[in-house]
Amino acid sequence: MPSITAFKGSDEGQIVEASVDKRDLQPDEVLLKITHSGLCGTDVHYKNVPMVLGHEGVGEVQEIGSNVTLLKKGDRAGFGYNHSSCLSCAQCLSGNDIFCPQRQLYGEADLDQGSMASHAVWKESFLFKIPESISSEDAAPLQCGGITVYTALQLYPVKAGERVGVLGVGGLGHLAIQFAAKMGCEVVVFSGSDSKEEEAIKLGAKEFYATKGATELKLKDGKGIDRLLVTSSAQVDWNLYLSVINPRGAVYPLSVSSDDLRMPYMPLILNGIRVQGSVVGSRGIHREMLEFAAAQNIKPIVQLFPMSKQGIEDAFQALEDGKMRYRGVLVAQ
Repeated sequence: MPSITAFKGSDEGQIVEASVDKRDLQPDEVLLKITHSGLCGTDVHYKNVPMVLGHEGVGEVQEIGSNVTLLKKGDRAGFGYNHSSCLSCAQCLSGNDIFCPQRQLYGEADLDQGSMASHAVWKESFLFKIPESISSEDAAPLQCGGITVYTALQLYPVKAGERVGVLGVGGLGHLAIQFAAKMGCEVVVFSGSDSKEEEAIKLGAKEFYATKGATELKLKDGKGIDRLLVTSSAQVDWNLYLSVINPRGAVYPLSVSSDDLRMPYMPLILNGIRVQGSVVGSRGIHREMLEFAAAQNIKPIVQLFPMSKQGIEDAFQALEDGKMRYRGVLVAQ
């Protein structure tokens, strides 16, 4: 097995280029030569941890273990946030392995493996073959950003014709608009200013509302929304948004924040509104997402950076400065 060059976080929050010890390939594992890695907002939380960064990996299969049957050398495959699960508990057997009590998530397991590296050793069961019509640079952000919004729409199934609100046009939001629109929903976008209105409409939104400084929201024809996908981690004025959610509607907080989620009681109680937790998808829905994206020509809007120490630092800086449009993708040199 070739030596692995990896890019790690550090206690000081600096990117460190390091050589990772070789690891023997187990019968159910695959050696992937990484060609592209997405940069996710979650990665910012791990810059201060001495671990290999990245969880939106796409690359080419170089070696396979003796029990690997679904992938072969030369295939393109991707991986995301979950590394493994027990495959035998009630959650796994019902197709919900992302909720397995023994799941192994990014930042918690396999700290010597990640997508910001030359190679990764991964279990075949948690790798996903990339459809031919999706380029590798487009496939990388789908491994976390894409599956996060798709899961919220499909695990808690949206129906064609429903009005789906998307709060924020960014790394998650611009994908949520596309997926919801292609599912036949009326997409209503809320953004701080009107600067992204034209783009949101092109992505599939039917209505757009600039909300900065707003004290109340009045939607077209008085129609409310059935679901609200919150793709911004900043706390919002919940009285403003709960007022336009239809009775028995739902709120989906999708971005990561260490803050408490604070909401007024009465609008939830009086209108039967639920707050639905959601995380990246299980294996079955992940594969379905890639097939849907390929069939519907759903693509992230990306900025490319070289997979180098400087390139990674530049990508993190753009993300943290709010200048990323909309998903950063690191490309192996």
